[in-house]
This record gives sequence, structure tokens and C-alpha cells, in this order.
Amino acid sequence: MNIFSEIYGTYFRIAAKLLENEVTEEKNVHETILRDGFRDSVLFLPQKLIPNGEDWGLFRRSSDNMLRRITKKAPVKVLTKLQKMWLKAKLSDPRIRLFLEDEVIEDLKNELADVKPLYHHEHFRLTDRYADHDDYSDEKYIANFRAALDAVKKRKIVDISFTSGHGKRVSGRFVMLKIEFSPKNGKFRAYCYRLSNDRIKNSGLINIGRIDTITDTGRIFRTPVSMDDYFSSRKCSAPAVIRVTNERNGVERFMLEFAPYEKHTVRDLETGQYTVELWYDEQDETEVLIMLLSFGPVIEILGPEKLRAQAKERLMRQYELLYGRNDNFTDKLFDV
Repeated sequence: MNIFSEIYGTYFRIAAKLLENEVTEEKNVHETILRDGFRDSVLFLPQKLIPNGEDWGLFRRSSDNMLRRITKKAPVKVLTKLQKMWLKAKLSDPRIRLFLEDEVIEDLKNELADVKPLYHHEHFRLTDRYADHDDYSDEKYIANFRAALDAVKKRKIVDISFTSGHGKRVSGRFVMLKIEFSPKNGKFRAYCYRLSNDRIKNSGLINIGRIDTITDTGRIFRTPVSMDDYFSSRKCSAPAVIRVTNERNGVERFMLEFAPYEKHTVRDLETGQYTVELWYDEQDETEVLIMLLSFGPVIEILGPEKLRAQAKERLMRQYELLYGRNDNFTDKLFDV
């Protein structure tokens, strides 16, 4: 089975996107390449797409200096057998109903009736995951998720009432910036700003499953928002300092697990160990700690002291649950 094909490459997708419109501007060509291409694509790709002596012949320049595609119709989007098999597998994922209407799902199932799914969910056995994940089949949850997703896409200002993790009822006016899925928790959550008199008051996270009501105010948040600024405002003041050994392929596993996080890594050439400074959202500290502890003796938390103390407390509690309290052993274990 041919997995890789040039028709699914970046340059093909850029050209196909530009050919969707019968007429386009030269400015749009440059903007599309900058947005969807690689860093160096703008150095040579415009010369291939804009009519000149060495272009690909996809556009003709008209008398009004606009670019007109040479084809009568936009490029046809072709699905490979592998893509169809993947799509058939995704249709059995209960989370698919959050994004697609039931009628669309049924139409896709009918279209793919003769296609074998790429995998079945029972093929995977997930460990170190919470059992109390969101109920993706609940109609209220689906409605709230779709409303939140629409608010993110259109930067809508919405009124939200939800229950916090401490059981407190919270209501307010928010602009939702991004929705993220936590595989460990099995929960969707939204990054958002809380507003007061149409101005940003503070930032926070809202679990979609805790939302009681979400109401569109009919207004759009016009102030430019930078996700980099948002995450910087929530970043921990001092990074977690982790020593990682390559035992049991620990370095590769650690880097893969914490790929989305901001890191600074130094390798000790003599020992082959790595020291990693890891920055994270302060509200995610407990989740980060659990992720770190899952690596066992492959890592050591060097600091800050607060995080190290929390790790020690959790390990002692786990030991007591398994073997009972043994002060001599735990003192020796944690070198106190």
C-alpha cells in the first residue's frame, strides 16, 4: 500500500488551495505560501505559481493583472484507500459525534460500507488513564461542545455557567481561544479569557464536561489575541528541572511525552544523562506531576523543591497503600 504520495505533499496542497478560486491575486499567493508552506518556500515557490518564464503553467495573468487558473474546475480531492480505511475506523470513535452531525456520519458509513477499517478500538489497551472520562454520547455535552467550538472558531463572546473542580458554581462572560483534548484524562477543555466590561480580566481553563449552559451574546471579540501571550501569562515562574537517563529508552520516551511543552535540554557527555528544564501551565501542575511519576526510576525531579516534595508525598502514599507504613524504608528511599 502506497502511504506517501506527492499529491498529498505541502506544495500540492498549496497549489490546490489557490486553484479553488477561478481568480486570485498575486498577494494571495504569497500570503498562502507564507501561512501553509515551509520557512524557505517563499524563496522559490511564488516563481513557480506566478506566470513567468519558469512557472508550472497553472495560472495565466489577465489584463487586469489578476491570476486566472487554467483549469475549468477546481482540483478534485481524491481519497486513497488508506485514508478511507482510517476514516472508517474514526467513525467508530464516540468523539466523532462532537464534530459531525448524525446524518453526515450515517452517510459516510454508507459510502464506506465496503471499506475495511484501518483498526478497531479494541486493538488498543490504554494504561495510566483516568476512568472518569467525559461522556461523549451525552446530548447536552455534545451541544455544549459544538457551541464552544463555534465560539472558538468565530471568536464569539459567550456567557458560560459551569461548576469548578472544587464544586463551586461559576458564571461569567468569556471569549474562548482554543479547545484541547487531554488523552490522560479523556476530557476536552477550553482555554479562555474572562471578560469584564468587554476587557480581559483574567485567563483560565474550563472543562467542557463541567459546563451547565453556554449562551451566545451575539457579539464578537475584536481585540487581537496571541496564544503565545496567553500561555506566557500562565507559565510557571520556575521550570521543573528533570534528570533523564536513557535506561529503557527513557530519553526518547520523555521527549515524546512532553513534546508540546517548552523545554531547555542539556546533555552530560560523560554520563549520557539529560537535564531538562520544563515549563508548564501552573494549573496543569498535578497532571504534569503524574506524567513525570509514570517514568519511575528513569527520571529524577531535581526541582523546584515544592514539586519534588509533592512527588515524594505521592510515592510515600502509594508505598503505604501497597506495603503499609515503614518509616525506616521510606527515609532511606527518599534520602531524607
